[in-house]
Amino acid sequence: MTPTVIGIFGVLALVVLLVCSLPVAVAMALVGVAGYALVISGRAALAMLSADLYDVFANYNLTVIPLFVFMGQIAFHSGISRRLFAAANSWLSGLRGGLAMATVGACAAFGAICGSGPATAATMAAVALPEMRRFKYDDALASGTVAAGGGLGMLIPPSVVFIVYGILTEQSIGKLFMSGVIPGILVAVLFCGVISLQCWLNPRLAPPTSRVSWRERFRKLGGVIETLILFVFVMGGMFAGWFTATEAAAMGAAGSVAIAAAGGNVSVSKLWQAAQETIRTSCMVMVIVAGATAFGHFLAVTGMPMQFAGWLTHLPVPSTVIIILILLFYLVAGCFIDSLALILLTIPIFHPVVIELGYDPIWFGVIIVLVTQMGVITPPVGVNVYVVSGIERSLPLQTVFRGAMPFLLALAVACALLMVFPQLATWLPAALE
Repeated sequence: MTPTVIGIFGVLALVVLLVCSLPVAVAMALVGVAGYALVISGRAALAMLSADLYDVFANYNLTVIPLFVFMGQIAFHSGISRRLFAAANSWLSGLRGGLAMATVGACAAFGAICGSGPATAATMAAVALPEMRRFKYDDALASGTVAAGGGLGMLIPPSVVFIVYGILTEQSIGKLFMSGVIPGILVAVLFCGVISLQCWLNPRLAPPTSRVSWRERFRKLGGVIETLILFVFVMGGMFAGWFTATEAAAMGAAGSVAIAAAGGNVSVSKLWQAAQETIRTSCMVMVIVAGATAFGHFLAVTGMPMQFAGWLTHLPVPSTVIIILILLFYLVAGCFIDSLALILLTIPIFHPVVIELGYDPIWFGVIIVLVTQMGVITPPVGVNVYVVSGIERSLPLQTVFRGAMPFLLALAVACALLMVFPQLATWLPAALE
């Protein structure tokens, strides 16, 4: 067999292993090592695997992941997420669906200090779901809002997905972070529009709540200040040149501990819980990255990505059609493969195509995150849906999926707007240069 044929069989074998529910990291590493052994040799495959494992876990750039995850964990355990939700709820009180809209706002704000979609969904499921159920919100609307809103943590900086994309494509992580701000706000507004439309069509989905006084609203804004300070300190310091992305992550982690301590919201037990969750999440991400790196090296020696990129760029169709085909691929694949694993697997293939077609890699990163954001709420591998159902075990998976489906419309509109107006992603990074 030629290396290209081996590469094709390797991709098919990976899909089969993933469908059989083998852990993503194990499946990628297994196929990568086996395929590399077939193309080169068994000894070379084992040497490649050991080198990849060392390189990933010793990679200085990847230290931003545990540091930003720790920042988010401290924010959760110190009660920042609850205060964000309370502030958003007070300002949206009196509106039909206001609690659901407040959940979206709190998800966006918490995503600004968390960086993880599933972590944001889990946090808001614990904070916002009980409130919405207490006010007799429809279970599908309430749970679907949390699952979809949690995806904002993937788009709004600091995003773990942007970090991995930046390392893979050698793009500025700071620019990627800033590129997600305007699209993140846009998606949050569109989510609120979807909630409002659903409640207008069926008022029984969300009973109205009493309006909070203006004095109380301004008092609740205090719960947003600490998040704003942390976000501006980390992102502003990075763009002011005070520190690099990795140093910004360290300052953010230290800043979150300092803010929690200043408010009397930290203890040894909370720090220990935050550290445990950080280690668990970071190790999961690192192992997936290592497995994807091994699989990527296997694909590289087959030459398949380069051949595919050459074929795709020479199709007799406009470049816009090729981009749409790539996005449709991500949309379908995201229904079956975890978003982080999907990006790790495919970016080495599609990034050269995008560059060859003349598109901005920063813009492409944002739109890919938007499309994979759809995957976290679509069956069968909608990870945010599983997270919400796992937190609130009385909610069946089908109920959460049903509630999340309308939010796909908002994400599709956001993708269309970014295709037509790429400046939505590129203007802010360029303005801050």
